[in-house]
Amino acid sequence: MRFKLFVLTFIATTLSLSAQKNYQVQSPDNKLTADIVVGDQITFSITHNGTAVLSPSPISMTLQNGEVLGEKAKVSRVTRGAIDKVIPSPLYKKSEVIDVYNEVTIEFQKNYKLIFRAYDEGIAYRFVTTKKGEITVVNETASYQFPQDFMTWAPYVNSTKPTFEEQFFNSFEQPYNHMKVTELNNERLLILPLLVDLGNGNKLNITEADLEDYPGMFLNNSNEKPLFNAVFAPYPKKTEQGGHNQLQMLVTERENFIAKTKGTRSFPWRVFIVSENDKQLADCDMVYKLAAPSRVEDVSWIKPGKVAWDWWNDWNLYGVDFVAGINNETYKYYIDFAAKQGIEYVILDEGWAINLQADMLQVIPEIDIPGLVAYANDRNVGLILWAGYWAFDRDMENVVKHYSEMGIKGFKIDFMDRDDQPMVDFLYRSAEVCARYQMLVDFHGVFKPTGLQRTYPNVVNYEGVNGLEQLKWAATSYDMVTYDVTIPFIRMIAGPMDYTQGAMRNAAKGNYRPINSEPMSQGTRCRQLATYVIFESPLNMLCDNPSNYMREEECTAFIAEIPTVWDETIVLDGKVAEYVAIARRNHNDWYVGALTDWEAREMTLDLSFLDNGNYRVEIYKDGVNAHRAGRDYKKETIALPANKKITIKMAPGGGFAARIIKL
Repeated sequence: MRFKLFVLTFIATTLSLSAQKNYQVQSPDNKLTADIVVGDQITFSITHNGTAVLSPSPISMTLQNGEVLGEKAKVSRVTRGAIDKVIPSPLYKKSEVIDVYNEVTIEFQKNYKLIFRAYDEGIAYRFVTTKKGEITVVNETASYQFPQDFMTWAPYVNSTKPTFEEQFFNSFEQPYNHMKVTELNNERLLILPLLVDLGNGNKLNITEADLEDYPGMFLNNSNEKPLFNAVFAPYPKKTEQGGHNQLQMLVTERENFIAKTKGTRSFPWRVFIVSENDKQLADCDMVYKLAAPSRVEDVSWIKPGKVAWDWWNDWNLYGVDFVAGINNETYKYYIDFAAKQGIEYVILDEGWAINLQADMLQVIPEIDIPGLVAYANDRNVGLILWAGYWAFDRDMENVVKHYSEMGIKGFKIDFMDRDDQPMVDFLYRSAEVCARYQMLVDFHGVFKPTGLQRTYPNVVNYEGVNGLEQLKWAATSYDMVTYDVTIPFIRMIAGPMDYTQGAMRNAAKGNYRPINSEPMSQGTRCRQLATYVIFESPLNMLCDNPSNYMREEECTAFIAEIPTVWDETIVLDGKVAEYVAIARRNHNDWYVGALTDWEAREMTLDLSFLDNGNYRVEIYKDGVNAHRAGRDYKKETIALPANKKITIKMAPGGGFAARIIKL
């Protein structure tokens, strides 16, 4: 195994409280530097190739006993290390992750320390405490200050209500606002990840990793100075059942602290990813590297794949001799479709359990789950059940055991809509319980990933993305096409996205209309195909109905056959909010996807990474009339040119997809 470790320890025994001390850690390529200053307060700054990324930014943590970690800190020891190792990643966008970084650990009197890591991709830091018993964290202070008023791509919380308390209830699904730090609305919280344009092609992505037993971090800007302040949801004091179909727990009162936790522990990583060009952002592994290692010893039973999904298409089948809806006949039809196409799973989304009861053991009379499981098993198809958060949490062990024994393969858990400490804890508890019963988990209505998918690999997907479901009701002015070419550089850095693509009704610019029972996508058919390559999604939905897919045999075959996890990923080109092109390998086959914004675009894709030899390239490209009829596409098969370059043309809102097979 590739592994190197270098450690140097410095003991400081005579430092005064007021002495200012300076420490530094650099990335292995020496381009990134974090400077840490310890004095009356602790600040850190980041430079990239000598240019300021973050100005000195104060950080601290306040405990309930009045102690402030980071105030008048007294250093007791400094430890330095260098790591070079390989992380196996069998359910990821690559089969292994190279983990190389330099690290400095600054230990303080009063039993706490700060760890700073410098990767070639970015800087991360975390607090660590070694105190006895439990501690209560009143607040964590972080004021990330910029040397100038940079442009950002920043998503607000969903809520526009006037207080932060009301904004903490949030589905974490919002488009991006492209404006300067000081121009953002400082009365609304911002969700992570978000992107800062540093100029000269450089970008900064801010997020967090290894979020466990602690609330998630929001940011809030200042309209006076270019800075972001960290904000955390306080610990819930009182909750009551309510919300969507009585499936949520709503916070009615909060404590005056953010976390009650173990005194000896590591706190979440604060992550600052710095890129020299945009395409580096679309293939960044920092969150995965910083996450806690897998706690599931045997992962051989975890089967990624695709899912025939019912909810987006409103169970709207046609050409059948039964009334389509939430009933056995409809789901048998979905199962038959999945079996014919080699699709691994069918999901029973909301509606199979009796409404308003928040009880997953009460099933509507139109659904026979044991019968459907038997029918699916005979056809080598697995079933996944949708679960409202509170219905799942209130009887978790019993529910998971019951449906595991019945033969259900996993759960899509929805409507958490919070990231305070108890809700973060819920994700870990549900991942652990499901892992014990060999059940998959797909989290919806949830905050961004922070690495739980590495710690519990049975967590195969997350929402926390403004996905295709929005087009069932979004106004005609809603711009999903631009969002599609933005998220690969921002949200996707955090982890997989259950965007739920695959629409067969495709609207060229100006033709989109929100229709709940017969929804459509914005952009072209090939755009939908390309998203199966571009978007990371180990458990990937086919959002449209079987009736539509069976009329589109070529496109359905491409979607059904495409892998959902990869051995290798190469970003070919990209620019935030404009275009992206990615190649991914699974075993011997390569897949290529490209997306553009509303501008028609010609690109030359350099495939020189391919081994020498002969290749057949199956291409799906926008048709000559795709700018008017989004469904227009053309499939063709060509030999790979000798120079290994392919020039593609995409219509406005268009896409390109290809499978490359070595002969």
